[in-house]
Amino acid sequence: MTNRIYVALDTPSLETAKTLATRVRHHVGGIKLGLEFFMGNGRHGVMEMAAFGLPIFLDLKLHDIPNTVAKAIQALRPIEPAILTVHAAGGRAMLEDAKAAAPTGTKVVAVTTLTSLDDRDLKSIGVERDPHDQVLHLTELAMRAGIDGIVCSGAEVKAAHKLWPKGFFVVPGVRPANGAIGDQKRVVTPREALDGGASIIVVGRPITRADNPDEAARAIEATL
Repeated sequence: MTNRIYVALDTPSLETAKTLATRVRHHVGGIKLGLEFFMGNGRHGVMEMAAFGLPIFLDLKLHDIPNTVAKAIQALRPIEPAILTVHAAGGRAMLEDAKAAAPTGTKVVAVTTLTSLDDRDLKSIGVERDPHDQVLHLTELAMRAGIDGIVCSGAEVKAAHKLWPKGFFVVPGVRPANGAIGDQKRVVTPREALDGGASIIVVGRPITRADNPDEAARAIEATL
């Protein structure tokens, strides 16, 4: 993989997503489409974005009983995304069924701890581990379940990579040096994420909300 930047096109507008993809397509390695886009445009919209010829990361963070998640993934088979997310908190059986239901070429990765959460947030939902320990706990679960990798913040990716050398690591919440962190709480720079063991990094607002998205993507690419 020559370019490990996936641009997060978090918009319900298909035309906006297409415009942004057109501008940055030569300076990113893939496109991340999340719930906001999928709820607005569905499978048809994802297929239209796939026409740009870039790998599609479908970030739906599926979390339900194993059978429901498996059926949902089977329904997504025509899309054949390069990467698909589920929640590690769904448990081992759910993770195993998700992988079994996915197309052969799709990497199934488990979301460990959202980058918008910190110690206080975890405690408020009954998780006594701090974010670092919770990520490692769920990394072990994902590894045992036989899926492809995890999603974690750059603050934990080095330790998770050490625990699972052959895993595929997605690091969101990445911000350029001196960039605004928005609603993220555990952020690193793109270079720090890759040095820590990230397989790909996800960058959204620093590119999509820049005055010149193409220039912003090129500037991030240059730091790698």
